[in-house]
Amino acid sequence: MSHPESIRRAGRLAPGMDLFSPVRLGDLELANRVVMAPLTRMRSGRAGIPRDIVVEHYEQRAGTGLIITEGTFPNEESRAFAGQPGIVTEEQAAGWKRVADAVHERGGRIVMQVMHGGRVSHPELTGGRVVAPSAIAIDGEVHVGGGIKKPFPVPHALTLDEARATLEDFVSASERAVAAGLDGVELHSANGYLLHEFLSPASNQRDDVYGGTPENRARFVVEVVTAVAERIGAGKVGLRISPEHNIQGALETDRDDVLATYGALVDQLRPLGLAYLSVLHVEPGGELVQELRRRFGGPLIANSGFGSVTTRDEAVRLIDDAHAEAVAVGRALIANPDLVERWQGEHPENEPDASTFYASGPEGYTDYPFLAAAGR
Repeated sequence: MSHPESIRRAGRLAPGMDLFSPVRLGDLELANRVVMAPLTRMRSGRAGIPRDIVVEHYEQRAGTGLIITEGTFPNEESRAFAGQPGIVTEEQAAGWKRVADAVHERGGRIVMQVMHGGRVSHPELTGGRVVAPSAIAIDGEVHVGGGIKKPFPVPHALTLDEARATLEDFVSASERAVAAGLDGVELHSANGYLLHEFLSPASNQRDDVYGGTPENRARFVVEVVTAVAERIGAGKVGLRISPEHNIQGALETDRDDVLATYGALVDQLRPLGLAYLSVLHVEPGGELVQELRRRFGGPLIANSGFGSVTTRDEAVRLIDDAHAEAVAVGRALIANPDLVERWQGEHPENEPDASTFYASGPEGYTDYPFLAAAGR
């Protein structure tokens, strides 16, 4: 499906724009259309405070049009990984300020992905209960740290009052992120975590205002996004979704239900004027994603790289074919901190080492060589 001509006329993607041209996403002015996807890296220790190597990691990648940070927990019971950073305490916020300052000093832009893990967690990670829309466990095991796996527990089903308190935690976390100097937030409603759990009929079997119909399943996400946008400004807020991704038990196998659910979501978000919608889907130029994009009415960040690595050719094609305003890239940016320069000059790339993705130190995190060090 081609990009609607009305969007071209509106100036969001003028003819002749390419991957390396500037773009505006809400309040965010980007130097290019390469976006660093949120990447779980687990380098912030038990206290969840971004430390020196985290600052260095993001600073190295400041040439990317926009950095989206790894998923960052907004309250203690939302922690999903050992070594995951938070945005709950003053110490965590101070760590993120150092990150934002370093990226800005190099002319970059960075937003925080605010992520509630929901039932994709364990009491050994949260320090207490694990919560979800419904008391339905994921079939599988969770890493609790130290190389240990344990079965996913049956989560506590949030009451209406608890859901609204959780909404306020999203808002407070977003306010802390912006106060720490980040350029905005991306709310994580994908990949089977809490907000996505409300959208999926497999994980949400409630019979109140947040369950049952597609419109009700979309309601909590709409309320969270709306509340955050009202508090920090819609132009600083993005939303990430992954319809039909079918991961971590958040199954969405009925296309009609998917379109009804996500259609209700984007229809209600459209008037807000959000910075962007980021969609993880195997067919970013396909009918579903482009229909949601049309109904959302704002900039789209395409992300097709979960199952396969996003290449330069694919990213260039997505922009040239007007299927998105920007493209999220993951593994290539892990291995190439200067990826935009490499892609623009069509230079060779470093290969990512998957064995170091979830380690705890600088190896495979801050030690990939730049072009200058590699002698081009």
